[in-house]
Amino acid sequence: LAIKILELREITGWEKPIYVKVGATRTYYDVKLAVKSGADVVVVDGMQGGTAATQDVFIEHVGIPTLAAIPQAVQALQEMGVHRTPGGVQLIVSGGIRSGADVAKAMALGADAVAIGTAALIALGDNDPKYQAEYEKLGSAAGFYDDFQDGKDPAGITTQDPELQARFDPVEGGRRLANYLRVLTMEAQTIARACGKSHLRNLEPQDLVAVTMEAAAMARVPLAGTDWIPGRSTF
Repeated sequence: LAIKILELREITGWEKPIYVKVGATRTYYDVKLAVKSGADVVVVDGMQGGTAATQDVFIEHVGIPTLAAIPQAVQALQEMGVHRTPGGVQLIVSGGIRSGADVAKAMALGADAVAIGTAALIALGDNDPKYQAEYEKLGSAAGFYDDFQDGKDPAGITTQDPELQARFDPVEGGRRLANYLRVLTMEAQTIARACGKSHLRNLEPQDLVAVTMEAAAMARVPLAGTDWIPGRSTF
């Protein structure tokens, strides 16, 4: 990895930041490996990512939830002294980011930014009910079609088929995506204000509690109504 990063730096004249994206599995060790190899940014992708471009057994049983991956990534960066420090390594989190609440939680747990994928496709117009009949022909339905890698997207977004592409209105799609991003931002800002914070980046783990023991253990925050973090402190 270090050799590949060095090659990329030489190719780009040492001008472009190098991102390393890892699936959320051995997050703690993978993040440390990426940093030691010279990455400027580490992107951690949780198992809720909506690619669907692989086997069901892989989608359902490989990887860990985004919520469980963030604290591990942050711990690795903190131990290396590069988390939210001048000249440090940035952490971007993806995988199941849909609402402003998802953004706020990720930022509070230590992410510097988030990335979205499937949510943007939906905002652009994918899974539109007006193509219900065509989704059924593909063995799916409006709201469920996710075989984006097949190039048969009836909405004309994830395809290179000229006839299907002609269905997509980039102006309308852009307007819808912009609206989605505005609302996403406003929701996250609203949560930050509700926590008494003047900026989204000021959110911290102390602003969070969990309503289930599983979530408390994964996010490493207290169970609501207690100061107990399962597996980390005494009830």
